[in-house]
Amino acid sequence: MEKQNKILNALDILKSIPHRYPFLLVDRVEILEEKKSAKGIKCVSANELFFHGHFPDRPIMPGVLILESMAQTAAALMSTDPMLNGKFAFFAGVNKAKFRKQVIPGDVMEIFITVDKIKGKIAKVSGVCKVKNDVVCEADLLFAVD
Repeated sequence: MEKQNKILNALDILKSIPHRYPFLLVDRVEILEEKKSAKGIKCVSANELFFHGHFPDRPIMPGVLILESMAQTAAALMSTDPMLNGKFAFFAGVNKAKFRKQVIPGDVMEIFITVDKIKGKIAKVSGVCKVKNDVVCEADLLFAVD
């Protein structure tokens, strides 16, 4: 019998990371492998506040918010580790970020996170965001866990 992956719904995410509206950017997180990998889902709506100014005639999700979606997915994954219970994963750096395509209203962004290394209070993860199987962004993210 195949083991079911743990799903964090919107309420679970609110319990696991400190972000709140309008800055909570992840709708669901599926833990693919405990302490190792997760898949986040962001349903991009035309009602998002950032679309009012980025850009009014051609709404595009800002790249920095795509990276933040990756960071929130990673933080939710790390929050499921009992060793990190009660601690926060603070975004500490971005390396090798590449934006491949635009994310627009109506897109469903899939956010794939893999934990590469945790050493002491520093964690390094790799992330890839996709829309309809097309890579829209990829980056390495660093976190300080405290």
